[in-house]
Amino acid sequence: MSETVLEFKNVFFSYNETANVKDLNVQIEKGAFIAITGSNGAGKSTFSKLSNGLLKPSSGDVFVLGENTKNRKVSDLAKHIGFLFQNPDRQICCATVSEEIAFSLKNNKVPKEEIEERVEKTIQEFGFNGDTEPFNMSRGQRQRLCLACLIALNPEILILDEPTTGLDYRECMEVMEKIRALNAAGTTVVMVCHDMEVVLDFAKQVIVMNRGEILAQGATRDVLGNKELLNKARLLPPQIAQTAMLLNEAGAGDFKNVFTVEEMIAKIKEAK
Repeated sequence: MSETVLEFKNVFFSYNETANVKDLNVQIEKGAFIAITGSNGAGKSTFSKLSNGLLKPSSGDVFVLGENTKNRKVSDLAKHIGFLFQNPDRQICCATVSEEIAFSLKNNKVPKEEIEERVEKTIQEFGFNGDTEPFNMSRGQRQRLCLACLIALNPEILILDEPTTGLDYRECMEVMEKIRALNAAGTTVVMVCHDMEVVLDFAKQVIVMNRGEILAQGATRDVLGNKELLNKARLLPPQIAQTAMLLNEAGAGDFKNVFTVEEMIAKIKEAK
């Protein structure tokens, strides 16, 4: 039987009496890799901050591993949930890579004798120089460092707020492959993301938000292939899927459920 690790029950959150998110009802199971997507102002970042207790619901309840976030300090929840901000510079505060990784472990009260071992293991895994000053690293490398600090903690749930913003393709793939490996090892991943290509390549499920509400939740391909839903959410499908939809509408053949270059080539060959 699946274990629910994150649950929203009738959650509303408002700024200055204006509803930012409303009537959110979500259950996320252990081991899920779920993307939260939507246009600007959809409520995605608010969703992510409600997930780890940085924000508390105005009404309704959020449960993390069965515990109501209203009754738990953010520092307590941080032992179970890692949060990767969109801007890595908001998370880095130490003079060297080694100190930065150790800092997150100390904050979560990892035993001293274990910290050195975890720091060394993480440095080797990511190929860092432990003596490097973080702000002498590229943005992509700083993002990898923040992710490394979270992986060193081995969180049960990982919340990512636009993890690929500002990264080039190589940096993006490096970060996302690390996240995929973490998910494969059992960590539940909730990723706020506007990049439909990244969502298609990595997420197993998608939640679509618009103006603070959830429009749909389902398997990634089912959601990203629903043109009516994406239009309502003011989103564009991945490029290949969009091309397939146009070909389908033009009567050029059956291009349903085509999302990759390989699938497109196969369909074109069939049509000959």
